[in-house]
Amino acid sequence: MDRYASTESSGSNGLIQINIENPDQPQVRALLDAGDAYMSSLYPPESNHTLDLKSLQKPGVTFLVARDDGQAVACIALVDSGDDWMEIKRMFVSPAARGRKVGRLLLNKLESMAADKGAPLLRLEAGPKQPEALALYRSAGYVERGPFGNYRPDPLSVFMEKQLARV
Repeated sequence: MDRYASTESSGSNGLIQINIENPDQPQVRALLDAGDAYMSSLYPPESNHTLDLKSLQKPGVTFLVARDDGQAVACIALVDSGDDWMEIKRMFVSPAARGRKVGRLLLNKLESMAADKGAPLLRLEAGPKQPEALALYRSAGYVERGPFGNYRPDPLSVFMEKQLARV
């Protein structure tokens, strides 16, 4: 089992297991498809900045899956920029798992992994029509900033970052 595999409590509803996994699995692809459909319902294609399955399998990408009783219920990816920061991508929690702090568990695990890899900074792009996601990031210490990397200004994008504590 991978060093980052863990079983963590998600509150009174049981245990959530979080592991590094290959995204090319039927349950995980279904989760990614659900995330894509959700994002497409909120934003036009030019404002959707998701990574496809092939991109999620490239070197420099760590993909985590949260499972409840073996069922994939959430995912998140950590992408190494090649610079002094890493990016959070493809965070999605299935509707059935929302309200159980699964997103917080995934984010905490991802931040720990990024710090272990020596990243001083995490960045992300999210949308203004996702107030719950923005509230999660803000409560975890992320602050708004301007576009980074290959992103351009977009009224449907909120850019955020967080300095990580040195391990």
